[in-house]
Parts: sequence; structure tokens; C-alpha cells
Amino acid sequence: MPEDCSDVTLLFLLNLALGVSGMPRSTLTNRRASSGVYALALSAFVFNTSEFVPVGLLSDISFSFGMPVTHVGLMLTIYAWVVALTSLPFMLLTRRIERRRLLMGTLLLFIAAHVVCGTAGSYAMLVAGRVGIAFSHAVFWSITASLAVRIAPPGKQAQALGLLAAGTSIAMVLGIPAGRVIGDLIGWRTTFLLIGAVAALVMVALRLLLPRLPAQNVGSLTSIPLLFRRRVLVGLYLLTIAVVTGHFTAYSYIEPFAQTVAGLTPLDTTTLLLVFGGMGIPGTILFGRWYAHHSNAMFVGSIALVAACLLGIAVAKSHYWTMITLCALWGPAIIVFGLAMQARVLERAPEATDVATAIYSATYNVGIGAGALLGSDVSVQLGLSDVGMVGSALVAIGLLISIWVIRQHPDVGMPVPPGTPRPHPDAPPGVWRRWRNRHAARRG
Repeated sequence: MPEDCSDVTLLFLLNLALGVSGMPRSTLTNRRASSGVYALALSAFVFNTSEFVPVGLLSDISFSFGMPVTHVGLMLTIYAWVVALTSLPFMLLTRRIERRRLLMGTLLLFIAAHVVCGTAGSYAMLVAGRVGIAFSHAVFWSITASLAVRIAPPGKQAQALGLLAAGTSIAMVLGIPAGRVIGDLIGWRTTFLLIGAVAALVMVALRLLLPRLPAQNVGSLTSIPLLFRRRVLVGLYLLTIAVVTGHFTAYSYIEPFAQTVAGLTPLDTTTLLLVFGGMGIPGTILFGRWYAHHSNAMFVGSIALVAACLLGIAVAKSHYWTMITLCALWGPAIIVFGLAMQARVLERAPEATDVATAIYSATYNVGIGAGALLGSDVSVQLGLSDVGMVGSALVAIGLLISIWVIRQHPDVGMPVPPGTPRPHPDAPPGVWRRWRNRHAARRG
């Protein structure tokens, strides 16, 4: 049992998101499985806090090194593209390693890299530390989603994925704003050191709670051509790049946008970040409860809502309460989108889950890097006020791709339990529709 009050709060929120308290606990096996999912969610919290905490610290870091904030923001692009370039190679290199052991090594690298960031005396040293974190990120997110589905109690695969998203949401609620507050009070370097310290505690928890997890259904280099022959899977990857690029064109610069364009105070900016992250928790609840039966509507609807929110921010940038409302919708929309994408990618590649997820992680980070770079260019060439408009246009392209995807293969709503008979991933749309209807009827 955690002794620290913040840990108790975190576990309470994790239980709240997706109603995980409803997981079967009558047997030792299910209790162990639930504990493993909790441990993975805690690690997701730490990794996502680390990934996005620079968003709330850009102004402080730029002041510390005497650099323009748009130049410092390129650190986000470097990080994301390192993840994109290394996700698949690292996954293939580590495909035979027992998964708990691999997670331990990944966290060791993660912790060491945060020490480098926390003691950085130059921007180059800070970037070097972030590259180390990116290496660990590449491995972590290539394997975590499939592991969560794999160890989840029977029938709780959607909740397991949602619990990972709860870790992301809580990172945005507590981690990123707390990092900003700590940076304001005692310096941004302390933020990185504290993340490293929390990661060390999470590493101990993972070691104690996770069972041994032999590599399974990982795939290999020969899986890649097969996956890229699946049109819907390729469509999902292209959709990811479009939506994530649009999202991060605006989100990467939300802090300077809020202060210089919208005229918000530092406190109001922190509140904005809290609302954005905090509303991700209701998003995970909605996903866990509704996605299995309304997967296509939530999939397309989340993308449409992101596009609308970015457009709204571009139009209503000087109205505080409008900005708050838009962020309250934007946060859960992007969370549901990410969960839906993971579910669909896993469903389309059941025999090579880690390869498919590594490619998804790579494409997601291509989008993050492209969005941060595009946001920087838009800020310089057009102005910070236009990042929302440009981002919305890109997400709209993703919306068109999503409509094509569901017309090709209506989704079952969630990766079904292992061993469940299913059509071939390349089967015609009618076959998938009939199978989806039968599967939904059995669950309903």
C-alpha cells in the first residue's frame, strides 16, 4: 500500500478512470493481473509527464539559455523524431528479451537521462539528455499497449488500455502543471530531477508487481512488408500523422500562445493546462464505457472535435472562458483518439502486435515532431495566433481519412480476447461488418 498521500490520490484517480474497481478480484490471478496493469499505468504517468513537461517550461528554459522560445521549442521536434527513427529498430533488436527485464533496463536509461537534464549547463547538454529519454520512450511505448491488453483480466482489455490513458491524463492534470509550478518556484532543472526520482520508485513497483512476461507475438523484420500491404493499417498510420501533426502544431506552443496572444497571466495559463489534462480523465471513462458499442462514432467524432477546437482557439483566442471551454473539449477528444488508434492498430495486426505498435509509435512521434516544427515556422512566418488555424486544417485531412477507414473496415470496438476467431485483416468490408455484428451481439 502506498504511504504517500499523492500516491493514494493517484491510485484513486486511476480507479475512477474506467471504473477499474469493477475488475474481477475473486482470484489471485486476476488480482495479479490488475496490479500489473496499475504498474504499467503508473509508468505511463511518468513517461508522459517527462515527454510533455517542456511544453510548460519553454519560457523558463529559453530565459535560462538566452534563446528565443521558438528555437527552444525545437527540442520537442528533436525528441519526437528520435523516437520516430528508433522505435522500430529498437523493438526489433529487443524482441527476444523478456518484457519485465526490458522494462527495467528502459527505466534505468530513463532515470540516468533525467539526471543529465537536471544538471545541464548548456542547451546542447539538455538536448543530449532528452535524446536519452527519447531512446527509453521508443522502447517503452512500443511494447506497453500490447502488454496491457495481454495481462488484463478476461474481458477487461478496453479498461486496460484506458488505464494507460488515465496515466497520460493524470500526467497532464498533475505532472505537467506541477512541473511548471516547480520550474517557476525553484527552477526547471529541479523538475527533471524530481521526475527521475519518481521514475526510480515506479521501477521498484514494476519489478514487484509485474509477472515475468516472455516475448510473445512480437513479429519480426519479415512482418513489415505484410503489415504495409494492409490498406486500412496504412491508412491508420497516415491518419495518425495528419491528426497528431495538427494537434501539436497548436499544443506545442499553447503556453506562449496563451500568454502572448490570449493575454493570460501565468496562473491562468497553468489553469488552462490543468483543464486540458484534467478533462482527459472523463475521456478515458467514456472510452471504457462506450467505445465497445460505439467505436466508429467515437473514433470519427473525436477527430472532428479536435479539428473544431483548434479552429475555435484560432477564432476566440482573446476570450478566457471560451479558451477554457475549448480546452475542456480538446483534452478528452485527443485522449479518445489515441486510445481508439491503439485499439484499431492492435486489431489489424494480431500476429505482430509489437511491430505494428512500434510503427504506430513512430508515426505518432513523426506527427509530434512535425507539429512542433510547423508550429515554430507558423509562429515565425505568420504569427503565434495562426497555429490553431493551421492545425485545424491538418486534422480535417485526418478526418477524411478516418471516414474512409470505417467505410473499409468497421471496427469491433476493441482488440478481442486472444484466440477469438476473426476475419483475415485483408478480408472485404462486408465480412468485417458481419463479424462485428455477431461479436457485438454476443457481448451485448
